[in-house]
Amino acid sequence: MPMDNNIVISMKNILKSYKMGKQDMVVLNNISLQIKKGEFVAILGPSGSGKSTLMNIIGCIDTANSGEYILSGESIDNKSDDELAYIRNKEIGFIFQKFNLLSKYTALQNVTLPLLLRGVKREIAEEKAKKMLEIVGLGDRTNHKPTELSGGQQQRVSIARALVGEPEILLADEPTGALDSKTSEEILETFKKLNKAGNTIVMITHDLEVAKQAGRIIHVTDGKVHV
Repeated sequence: MPMDNNIVISMKNILKSYKMGKQDMVVLNNISLQIKKGEFVAILGPSGSGKSTLMNIIGCIDTANSGEYILSGESIDNKSDDELAYIRNKEIGFIFQKFNLLSKYTALQNVTLPLLLRGVKREIAEEKAKKMLEIVGLGDRTNHKPTELSGGQQQRVSIARALVGEPEILLADEPTGALDSKTSEEILETFKKLNKAGNTIVMITHDLEVAKQAGRIIHVTDGKVHV
């Protein structure tokens, strides 16, 4: 059966378990889901539901014990660590709860860095980084370091950094978790604008009100998916 080109994430019967002494602890229990190009999807679940493990597998940070995962038409099963690192760098832009910015670097330098690591020439990398900072509303903050920016501005820098490599998917892990409610709304509005511009966004959250801002919610409880 041919793969639908619109589907960027396809998981079938994903099982993930960990050894706890002599016991196998099942964290993800035969999960199947599909996410299409251009969707804004929230993966919602309480602490311990398995959503973080699911995020790690989607982001190629971890691999399943069994099942099938196809990302952008390519099977992720049986990939080496180096191959997974390459896929992560090329296909996925990560946005974290704690921002993960380098404190000694300016906003521009933080956003430029992923391109420099790919071997892009500095002038081209900086030009792209400036454009991304403008897109997230920080065109006038390029030379500010993280300590000189508010929490919301720091999260916008991390969004620009995730976008700069033109990934297939933006994967956001509790992106509003460290922000107040007003700033959270602003970040979610940024996501909506990016989604309208064609970006595929997968957002992990435990907060129903945050999840409701997405176009679709996938519920995860006790290692199982309820769409």
